[in-house]
Amino acid sequence: MKKLFGQYAGLRREMYIIFFGRVVTNMGALIWPMLTLILKSKMGLSASDSANLLLLLGVLQLPCTMIGGKLADRFSKRSIIIVCDLVTVGCYLACSMLPISPLFVALFFVAGIFAQMEWPSYDALVADMSSSADRERAYSLNYLGANLGLVLAPTLGGLLFAQHLNLAFLINAVSTFSSTVLIFFFIRNTRPTQDASPVSRYEAGQQGSTWQVLRRSKVLWLFLLCSAVGEAVYSQFNFLLPLNMEQLYGQQGAVWFGMLTSVNATVVILCTPLLTARFCRLCDTSKLLAGEALIALGFAFYIFVQGFIPLYFAAMVVFTLGEIFITLGRQPYLTRRIPASHRGRLTSITLVGGMLCQGLALKVVGLLADRASPPLVWALVVAVAAAVAAGYALLRRADRRAFPLLYK
Repeated sequence: MKKLFGQYAGLRREMYIIFFGRVVTNMGALIWPMLTLILKSKMGLSASDSANLLLLLGVLQLPCTMIGGKLADRFSKRSIIIVCDLVTVGCYLACSMLPISPLFVALFFVAGIFAQMEWPSYDALVADMSSSADRERAYSLNYLGANLGLVLAPTLGGLLFAQHLNLAFLINAVSTFSSTVLIFFFIRNTRPTQDASPVSRYEAGQQGSTWQVLRRSKVLWLFLLCSAVGEAVYSQFNFLLPLNMEQLYGQQGAVWFGMLTSVNATVVILCTPLLTARFCRLCDTSKLLAGEALIALGFAFYIFVQGFIPLYFAAMVVFTLGEIFITLGRQPYLTRRIPASHRGRLTSITLVGGMLCQGLALKVVGLLADRASPPLVWALVVAVAAAVAAGYALLRRADRRAFPLLYK
């Protein structure tokens, strides 16, 4: 165990502040996993109408994410994170004092927009704080911190859902503000890490627009496509799965879904250090392929185990292992192959592509969930996941030719 966690030693001090900030923030992340159930159960919307509202949120987030990426490359990433966090905290506090209403949902969506706007700055900051060789460890530590906070939060959110939803918003506000305080007082040096390794030439700053950068490396388009469609598949964890649980167990479905989410976070905590160390020599593209294949397998369980809770938890373990591999591969893949001068903008394009595909998936899956049986809908999701895995297999072959130094 000491060896597993010892692999995170030697990173910049700021990385550990971001880690603790992630832990504190997600200890209060009681709300977002329950968004689908809030719209359907608390507001009485159908699955299709819930999908329409989530699609609207995605549409509103698109330009804000692009703006967030552009700001991240021009201004202080630390300042952007702090400002966005303060707006989010204010919205959560207001929601904690309001009844469920259109205004409540509007404030909730504003919080989501500003939380999304800061993501390009967060991802670019992690890349800035690490060398190319340390990139995987840095993102692994960041991901581990996010899930340490999530171990009990979703289960607590499920327990508060029926009678004390406003308290959940208050806890979310306090935890997010605590993280903001950590960043404000303890992250001062945000200069990028100097890297003299041969592969760092792929990260050298470049002139020109984001689209010019993408034209110089066409293999990135395949990555962006696979990543975006993969996000649409992953989003069913927070959309189709809670709908499925609500269909099977009614109000108790929120509790079961919260427990499944806590299992997801627990497996991340136990297995992320292990997989990071065990597969440190595996190339980014192979991790992406393995991750998507495991996600497809995990979701495939739900085609056959409707109403049998023990196998729902087994499926969640398989799905989570896939999620870990995707996390260990995706951001390290991107940041090792793009110029540091464009990290914020290219990260925002990755996020926007994922949001567009998630929005389309929500609409399609929402319509199907109102009309078709859950096993049929899950089968469609699994088929798309299998197609993404095939895309990552093609990417691995093309990427080896485009970035040979990363395969030595």
